[in-house]
Amino acid sequence: MEILAQNQVTCGFAFQKLSTENLSLRLNDNTASLGFIYRHIGETMNMFGAFFGEIMGVENTTMGQEDKGQGKVLEDSVKLVSQGYEMLQRLVENNTDSWWLEEIDTPFFGRVTRIRLFAHVLFHNAHHAGQLSLTLARGSRI
Repeated sequence: MEILAQNQVTCGFAFQKLSTENLSLRLNDNTASLGFIYRHIGETMNMFGAFFGEIMGVENTTMGQEDKGQGKVLEDSVKLVSQGYEMLQRLVENNTDSWWLEEIDTPFFGRVTRIRLFAHVLFHNAHHAGQLSLTLARGSRI
């Protein structure tokens, strides 16, 4: 639970700086906008829930997709990210250590333990939070 809480705090530094006014910022014309990246974080957390037995009913509009304006509505992305963190918290609270050590099949990494996939989700969040921070500091409206 502590690792999840730290991910929320660390990523939250970037997430809290997002606003309707800056969602269109991009680092350059070849990168996704802040809004797209933030929505991607939320979608991905929720979609990865399926590997843990949590079907969240979130449609993929960002993974493997080009930024065509997905993520323009900040409130929608905030909801996705909140749902994702709530789902991860439920998983931590409701499952045993042995459950986390069981292996599952994934299309991305092959057969891995649930805890390894959980760690990947948190790393993914932090990776993209770093992109958000960089874009907030150096981005422009393109």
